[in-house]
Amino acid sequence: MKMPPLIYGTAWKKEQTADLVEMAILSGFRGIDTACQPKHYHEAGVGEALERLAAQGIKREELFLQSKFTPLAGQDPQRIPYDPNAPLETQVAQSFSVSRENLKSEYVDSLVLHSPLFPYAHLSKVWGAMETLFHSGGALQLGISNCYDLELLKRLYADAQVKPSVVQNRFYADSGYDVELRQWCDEVGIVYQSFWSLTANPHLLASREFFALTQEYAKTEAQILYRYLTQIGIIPLIGSTSQHHITEDLEIFSFTLKADEIAAINALFI
Repeated sequence: MKMPPLIYGTAWKKEQTADLVEMAILSGFRGIDTACQPKHYHEAGVGEALERLAAQGIKREELFLQSKFTPLAGQDPQRIPYDPNAPLETQVAQSFSVSRENLKSEYVDSLVLHSPLFPYAHLSKVWGAMETLFHSGGALQLGISNCYDLELLKRLYADAQVKPSVVQNRFYADSGYDVELRQWCDEVGIVYQSFWSLTANPHLLASREFFALTQEYAKTEAQILYRYLTQIGIIPLIGSTSQHHITEDLEIFSFTLKADEIAAINALFI
C-alpha cells in the first residue's frame, strides 16, 4: 500500500479511537498512525475499527497502517506492553507481538521507532530488531520519530541494513522546522511526516499571509497549512475529531497554491 498524502493520527483518542478511526476511513482517509504505547494510544481501538471497516467492505490491504515501538522512557511504568527487564531486541519483538494482536493484522505497512535511544549502541540494537521484523514480512518499511539531530539520522542511515523510509517529527519553530533535515531526507528519499502541525503554529495561522490565502481560496487557515505541507512533500498527521473537520481536511486537494504563495509561506519559517 502506497503511503497516502494524509494520515489519520490516533494519539490521545482513548476510548473514542475505534469510532474516530472508522469515521475517518469512511470519510476518505486511507492512512492510520498508532503506537504500542498505552500511555498515549489505544492501539486495540484501531484494530476494532479495522474489523468494523472490513465488515463494511474496506479491506485491510486497502489501508496504510503505521505503528511504533516505544522505548521504555516513553512508556507509562504501570502499563508497559513488554518485559522492561528483557534485552532490547526482545522488547521490540514482544511489543510488535502485542501490536499484531491489538491490530488484528499480521503486518504493518510502516514500523516507526518512537524516539532515538542513547547511547547509540542501544539505538543500533533496536534498529536491528526492527530489521528482523522487516525481513520476516511483519513490517514493510521502517522509520524513526522525534529525531531532530541530522547527524544522528545520517549515522543511522549509513549503518542500517534496512534504511529508514520515514521520519516523523513535530513541525514547529523549536526545531527550525527541520529545514536542513527535510532537505537531506528529500535527497535520500526519506518521507517526512509532520505532527503538531496546527497546534504548534498558531502564529502562522494568524498571519496576514494566511488570512489573504483564506480569502483567495475560500478555505480555512488549517486547510491552507495542510495543503502547503502536501505541496512541499510533507505528509501531515491529522487528528481531527469531528466529521466537519475531517471533511474539510480531505477537501484540501480541491485547490493548488501557486509558486509565489508557497514562497510567501516559506518566508514565514525563516
